[in-house]
Amino acid sequence: MKTVSVFPLAAALFRILLAGFALGEEPQQPVLVPGHASLTNDSIIKMLKAGLGEDVIVSTVRTQPAKYSTGVDDLIALKGAGVADKIITAMVERMASGGSDRVVTSDEGNAPVTDVGVYWKKAGGWVDLPPEVVNFKTGGVLKHVGTMGIVKGDINGHLNQKHSASRLQSPVDLLIRVQEGVAISEYQLLHLHEQGKSREFRTVTGGVLHVSGGATHDLLPFASKKIAPRTYEISLSILVPGEYGLLPPASSDATSSSGRIGKIYTFRIME
Repeated sequence: MKTVSVFPLAAALFRILLAGFALGEEPQQPVLVPGHASLTNDSIIKMLKAGLGEDVIVSTVRTQPAKYSTGVDDLIALKGAGVADKIITAMVERMASGGSDRVVTSDEGNAPVTDVGVYWKKAGGWVDLPPEVVNFKTGGVLKHVGTMGIVKGDINGHLNQKHSASRLQSPVDLLIRVQEGVAISEYQLLHLHEQGKSREFRTVTGGVLHVSGGATHDLLPFASKKIAPRTYEISLSILVPGEYGLLPPASSDATSSSGRIGKIYTFRIME
């Protein structure tokens, strides 16, 4: 039997690989193979500490498989680690876009979902209502004369975009899946005001003031119906066209300094 040496073959293959690398520039994004681990919050912080630029990280967030945690505490932790608002916004949008068209249905067409969040009814099922990043800043304090002089902080919320990407028609049915230990009464339905190329609202921390208070003129009442553990349905039939948001409770000190960030589930009622 004739013996074939593997060394010439290996050398030829090595030369081909070298030629391939020399023909073009190194790609900006790595090619991910199936089963590649998804990026996480820790991945973003590692890239930041490695000195990667903001634009590079944003591009990576928008294009690579990911499983970010975007709860209130998670966003605060990212902010504390020095992650820029632009990157955090891209992370929230990335997670929202991944499920924005998912419809959850059952035999009853009205089954409670298992993930914490807000959903709106479409075609007999529940569709994810994507959240947006909101920046808070304190705006003084107000006193509620009807509750033994309890002082509560007045805060202003700011959203960078002029309109919500979720455009709905009235009446609107929403489903809210809350975290363990959170009551539906801790959520706030707010009217958002357009300010140039952004939206703003004013509300309070530590509870709800009397409706005549200046900080609650954007706060709207709503009734809820519990349909499963930690799951509530609300129907909104009297909203006029405009911008709205459902603000979940802050799980940290809501009276913290200006620059606190969180998330709000927004939608726009069309004409």
